[in-house]
Amino acid sequence: MSQTPDLKGSSFTLSVLHLSDNNISNTVHFIKEKIDQAPSFFKSAPVVINIAKVDGDIDFLDLKLGIEEVGMIPVGITGCKDKRTQTLASQVGLAVMTASNMPAKAPAKMQPTKVIRTPVRSGQQIYAKDGDLVVLSHVSAGAEVIADGTIHIHGTLRGRAIAGASGCSQAKVFCNDLQAELISIAGNYWLSDQIAGEYWNKKVMLSMENESLSIETLSI
Repeated sequence: MSQTPDLKGSSFTLSVLHLSDNNISNTVHFIKEKIDQAPSFFKSAPVVINIAKVDGDIDFLDLKLGIEEVGMIPVGITGCKDKRTQTLASQVGLAVMTASNMPAKAPAKMQPTKVIRTPVRSGQQIYAKDGDLVVLSHVSAGAEVIADGTIHIHGTLRGRAIAGASGCSQAKVFCNDLQAELISIAGNYWLSDQIAGEYWNKKVMLSMENESLSIETLSI
């Protein structure tokens, strides 16, 4: 076996923070609110910063330190409009990322569906690697179910459901009674306050459409 390091390509799902302006304090406050709402999902999570919509200079050092202080890890920026901006970001230790080098979904052999017959209790985390997950009971508040594929919950979803965890945007989330703390597909997420009231306590399917989350009610 070789004793030297090896460097290989891989894929990871990263959250992307889309800035609308260069107001650092507002950005940091926004991130802190999100972490407070779902600490187990966002705390110490890596984040890429998209600056494509920002006009004017950005204090990248203050932005980096502010994000780190509230609990996320800024790894790079994307959406740079010129070489000067790339240089300023690089000088504070942020990677300059483009569409070609952003992480992408790597094909994986799908595993048999993982079936959980008992309730998923608060504090529990269930992960179906390279496959789908079926929960035949409830997912309690404070619990987390994760799958690289699709998630089916035959009871009430009160906790967090994270489908397409390795980047599969074709993944979906089905549940019989939606009361979720957080729903995520391929890194795109909604917290409970972002879910329209008309879908609350309903049997629903969540999917990705045009690079954003979509939800629809299912008939009984």
